[in-house]
Amino acid sequence: MTSLPTPQPNQKKLGLVIDLDTCVGCQACVTSCKEWNTQGYSAPLNDSDSYGADPSGVWLNRVHGYEVKEEGRDDTRVVHFPRSCLHCETPACVTVCPTGASYKRAEDGIVLVNPDTCIGCKLCSWACPYGAREYDYSHGVMKKCTLCVDRIYNTNLEPEDRAPACVKACPTGARHFGDLGDPESDVSQLVKARDGFDLLPEMNYKPVNKYLPPRKRRDAVTSAAIALPKGDGSAMDRLFSWADKFLSGKPAGTIASLQDMSDKLEG
Repeated sequence: MTSLPTPQPNQKKLGLVIDLDTCVGCQACVTSCKEWNTQGYSAPLNDSDSYGADPSGVWLNRVHGYEVKEEGRDDTRVVHFPRSCLHCETPACVTVCPTGASYKRAEDGIVLVNPDTCIGCKLCSWACPYGAREYDYSHGVMKKCTLCVDRIYNTNLEPEDRAPACVKACPTGARHFGDLGDPESDVSQLVKARDGFDLLPEMNYKPVNKYLPPRKRRDAVTSAAIALPKGDGSAMDRLFSWADKFLSGKPAGTIASLQDMSDKLEG
């Protein structure tokens, strides 16, 4: 079986911090991951019968939606939950591998699979409690998230682009990348500020990736009404007041009044 690298003081631990409060389930991270990795380290990521009755394929990142109910409320909300390899500190997928194909890098903690030595036995997928392994039936090997290892160290890219494809693609900023082994890093500080948590901590695999919990819902039930500021009586203020009434179906006058307003604005 495969051994893990010996832990070192101040060990670099590259990983993701995923904000469940701002993830909208748009699948941008999923498609960007597929696009980048189908031509990179894990290439190819094959699909089968994509538009048929039984589509299948290799996706290194998936997003699930769950309907949850907050304590003290009768209504529910949908929480979008991205799922990929968590690059655990003590990954069972590595120690169970009979050929050493699944391994953890000492220099940055990234867990990878060597396709040249993988025999497709699927032991790693059975050992992983997070369902993060993807078996490629076309090639008979296991594949997984690589943290875009061929991108984050690529000096041909601009420094701001040396981040996983999923992080760069997220339109809401729900995905963050950095060194979680450094307590002063931006991602570590974010985890501390938002009470980030491990997935299935009772398993003791010590996932490097962290999740930020959804905030309590902010609406008329939980928040007091906020009074709008009063107008200052200026011409611009009167114009916006007129436009607001007009667009809400309660026009304050005719088009002529708008012309009169425009004359006042010139002054």
